[in-house]
Amino acid sequence: MGRWKKLVVDTRAAEIAEAAAVLPLVCTLLLGIYWFGRAYNIYTTITHAAREGARAASAPTCATCMPTPNTVLSADQVADKIAQTLQASKLDPTQVSSVAAPLCACGNPSCGTVTVNCSSVSGGKPQVCIQFNVQLDNPTSGPAACGVSVGVQYPYQFYFPFTSLNMQKVWLKAQVQMRGEY
Repeated sequence: MGRWKKLVVDTRAAEIAEAAAVLPLVCTLLLGIYWFGRAYNIYTTITHAAREGARAASAPTCATCMPTPNTVLSADQVADKIAQTLQASKLDPTQVSSVAAPLCACGNPSCGTVTVNCSSVSGGKPQVCIQFNVQLDNPTSGPAACGVSVGVQYPYQFYFPFTSLNMQKVWLKAQVQMRGEY
């Protein structure tokens, strides 16, 4: 009986030592899954917010409104749309900053300048720049599609125990182009 008891006690000690070695790795892996999942969630949210902003910027306001029919929204109004989308996902709209990609002007073969309107940074709005009259594609035949482009970025910080990734800020970026409805 003494031999069996000794065998069971030795096995338990080995299991405890293995658990002590593996549990920190498993916890780090689970935290990594959580933090990367949160980063992906924020990325999809800012992409959705940029898409809503581009949709608002590309659509005319009202065809029958007088005295100015078919006006486009201002950059501050588009920033409000983006802020509403971000607030619905519990993100801080004031942390959003704009990203302006170098794009070609529509109908200009020499890639001329694009009209850029930026929102004011006040009242809890995100800082957003909308690029109007952007060439969306480079067709082989026929006219090029024209539209708007909205780019935003949002800061994200990873917190991983036992790694060097703590306290490093990563900018999650989203650039959305949408065909104009004018």
